[in-house]
Amino acid sequence: MATYSYSSSPEPGSPPEGRRSDEQMYVPVAPASWHYAPRRPFWESRAVRTGALFTALAVCGVVILALVRKHIGTEPFLVGLALAVLPVPLLVWAFLWLDRVAPSPWQNVVFAFSWGACAATLVALFANEYGAKLLATTLSASQTQSDRWGATFVAPLVEETAKGTAILLLFLYRRRHIESLLDGIVLSGLVATGFAFTENILYLGSAFGEDKAVGAGVLDSTTAATFFVRVLMTPFAHPLFTSMTGLGFAIAATTRPGRPWRWIAPVGGWLLAMVLHGSWNGSSQLSPVGFLTVYVAVMIPVFGLVVWLAFWARAGELRTIRTHLAAYAAAGWLHPREPVALGSMQTRADARDTARRYHGDAGARAVRDYTGYATHLAFLRSAATRGLAPPDFAARESELLHHLWRDRALAQPALLQSAPLPWPPPVPGPRPYPYWSQYAPAPYAPAPAPSYGPPGPKHL
Repeated sequence: MATYSYSSSPEPGSPPEGRRSDEQMYVPVAPASWHYAPRRPFWESRAVRTGALFTALAVCGVVILALVRKHIGTEPFLVGLALAVLPVPLLVWAFLWLDRVAPSPWQNVVFAFSWGACAATLVALFANEYGAKLLATTLSASQTQSDRWGATFVAPLVEETAKGTAILLLFLYRRRHIESLLDGIVLSGLVATGFAFTENILYLGSAFGEDKAVGAGVLDSTTAATFFVRVLMTPFAHPLFTSMTGLGFAIAATTRPGRPWRWIAPVGGWLLAMVLHGSWNGSSQLSPVGFLTVYVAVMIPVFGLVVWLAFWARAGELRTIRTHLAAYAAAGWLHPREPVALGSMQTRADARDTARRYHGDAGARAVRDYTGYATHLAFLRSAATRGLAPPDFAARESELLHHLWRDRALAQPALLQSAPLPWPPPVPGPRPYPYWSQYAPAPYAPAPAPSYGPPGPKHL
């Protein structure tokens, strides 16, 4: 069982407990130093488990790449690798950009992409081959029939299960980081992007090997056609399928226990992912007109719906910040105008630029950390209001408030100066939970902080 230690030794420059003198305006007082640090046995430590997990994924990556190179040859492998990597930076950037309000921990991001690129593809390579052979022997099907049935029925089951396992593991062991529907879309999209990257190496390399054997030209080659369809026309295909599974687990993570759809949603999302995947693979067996019909009538509308849902969820995260930080502003932990400032991505960016201009990278880093802690504090309180408060709610809230206080001197003036005028009035809200009453925060007044100069023209 994890144990927690708390230290109350004051840090240099930390506010005294109690109120300031009459010459100094009253400010809320935080506990001097609270450290939320679980102590675990060596083999249960986070560092050991993280290292072992990423080592296993690296081994899977080496094995799958070696198998692909052996299957298609060295030169086709290098060509396929060079072509398959082209859409990856754009897709990863798009998902990370969507996740900017409350960025997922880097461990989750790297795990999601690595699982898709290494573990999921390794499982799919063997399971798809076994499934095709099983179909051929059980149904006495020809090679063409078994390939067609395998692509339509076996591949969706195997691949969506392999990719969805990553989301399942994150749900089981890192559930507290799945705070909205957007987290499900982003994490599942990263898993699928990694999977599509490795799969494209195989498809593009195999096409190049066939073209090289027959001496095909560049424009009329199978490689060019495969590149157009898989990289230019449908780079979103795998992320779209797996996003259904991610949305299902995100609904389960953000739903109060006892609701029936909490466990129906992951299964339903997984089934929908397989249906979309099977429909897409089946359409490739149709004529070009049939393929384009499925692409235009099914895939593009569903993709547009998921994109709209992602932006709606992103706006919902900002609303959560503005709504649930109001309680801490009413209690004196934040400036009354900070919830609105922290709920605007433009204000955050302007505040980082302002802090960097006056205090260099340290100032920008303080604003970035401050906004991150405030965001997770809002999400933590939002979860509590929905009946999803974790057992260590009090300790996590204490830790986040302590970090906010630590970065307040540099970050808060930059945020307030960057907030556009006119400022809205403070939103009234309940005070935080009673265990903070011992600190008795006073009505808010700005703490002494470095000057950022007069407001710019946009504030006049």
